[in-house]
Amino acid sequence: MKKKLVVCLSIFLISLIAGANAWAVRSGGTFVFCAPYGGDVFSLDMQRTGNTQDYIVGLNIFRSLYKWDAALNKPVLSLATKEDVSKDGMVYTFKLRENVKFHNGRLMTADDIIYSYNRIMDPKTASAAASFIKNIKGAADVQAGKAKTISGLEKIDDFTLKITLEHAIDLGYQLYKIETAIVPKEEVEAKGDAFGTEPVGCGPFKFVKWVKGSEIVLEKFEGYFEPGKPYIDKLVYKIMPEGSARDMAFRAKELDANLVGSAQYEVYQRDPEISKNMIEVAEMFTRHIGFNQQYKPLADKRVRQAFNHALNSELIIQKLIKNKAFKATSFLPTSSPAFDADLAPYAYDVKKAKALMAEAGYKDGFDLEIIGTSNHSYGVRVVEAIIPFLKKIGIRVKPQQLEGGMLSQRLKKGDYQAYIWSLESGPDPLASMNRFHSTTLPTSGNYIAYNKPEFDAFIDKARLTKDPAERIELVKQADGFLHEDAPLWFFNYNKAIIAYQPWVHGVEAVAIEMMLQDFSNLWLDETSPRATVK
Repeated sequence: MKKKLVVCLSIFLISLIAGANAWAVRSGGTFVFCAPYGGDVFSLDMQRTGNTQDYIVGLNIFRSLYKWDAALNKPVLSLATKEDVSKDGMVYTFKLRENVKFHNGRLMTADDIIYSYNRIMDPKTASAAASFIKNIKGAADVQAGKAKTISGLEKIDDFTLKITLEHAIDLGYQLYKIETAIVPKEEVEAKGDAFGTEPVGCGPFKFVKWVKGSEIVLEKFEGYFEPGKPYIDKLVYKIMPEGSARDMAFRAKELDANLVGSAQYEVYQRDPEISKNMIEVAEMFTRHIGFNQQYKPLADKRVRQAFNHALNSELIIQKLIKNKAFKATSFLPTSSPAFDADLAPYAYDVKKAKALMAEAGYKDGFDLEIIGTSNHSYGVRVVEAIIPFLKKIGIRVKPQQLEGGMLSQRLKKGDYQAYIWSLESGPDPLASMNRFHSTTLPTSGNYIAYNKPEFDAFIDKARLTKDPAERIELVKQADGFLHEDAPLWFFNYNKAIIAYQPWVHGVEAVAIEMMLQDFSNLWLDETSPRATVK
């Protein structure tokens, strides 16, 4: 009996091991992905582009001082092994990795970080990343042409760097951005503008070729500083802005993964095979209607609350957005560390909305112009869908469609009654909520010119505390105040989805932007048609 039990246990253990081996990480193969936004990639010089399409590719060529950790949902050190922060939060001292190589074979040192940040702030570079470096002491002087180097950057030795700030902030939320990638001076200066088409970084993949309008090919960098990574040998980005073309390529197994648009989402959900391999996340973007409280009816909180109660957001998301969104509670999304799960979203309640309108003295309603772009998810198409809902409480809506640049100008001038748009609501919850602080001007993103002392008090206290948990709680309270005061119609958080083939392992739910996938952890099993034969 004992012998039989031992045999059974042995078989069980062997099966467990076999199962584990079946799912063991495997090296090799080619992964084909898509670059789905707009047209072609503009530039692969991360410091000289502002396009997300470019960042999608550049993220795997370059590395920044920090990186975004999708699992932890926060920035973590990348090019350094240790950071020491002074008690006042003004000075960061980094112990850099001593095994980081650029793709040309040279070791990265503190000089490269100093060079890269100075290049970003050089007005000749005109870098979109300047706002992420500007809080380093002396960075603004370089940008203004008053100094040649940033005084707050100090090299202690080749692998020790000190950064002094103008104001205490969580530096990781600034320096994880791929726009702040570290570049080799000799390559930048030798290639000039060609660095944008022949980039050299220190990331997991090195540049091979770029066929304009078609594809960008990268290959594994054998000298990458994380041992054994990346797992795949080749990474190919297909330039594919059309959702239908991506769908056809994905179904034909020519794409290993696909960004799912609203047109494909419902179809993919019903597909018994594809539905098994989809990953989704509430991206840190909040779609909303913003109210100009200088327009008399919208100055009354009861009217703004009535607006929120009058709209059946779930139905609009279901019918118009095809369920490719999460209903919003307040400004901060569910993926934010300061999201309050106990805060209830506005309920669809026409009776309550009518009562609030009557209390505010607008029983007969009023006219309201809402400006927006042609965007299908947060533009005039949505405004047209809410017209019949608002008509029930007397708000007579007139939509006006504008080009994106014109909309932005109108918002910065306060030249509107209400607008519909999508705003970044992460990743740093304090920075996101600071958008609505009274000291933030409309030209800097406070488009509704929000000015409430009670709200400011939460943000001011959050800035001063050194306790991360207390900071999150204060930001959570600020978001709760915003919810109750209703300066916006809280519509939805974008639901970003990637569908992947069954042989793909390691696609992550990246809340900051789903397409910013770090493929150093991705691997393909032997069932992939592009797997390397071992």
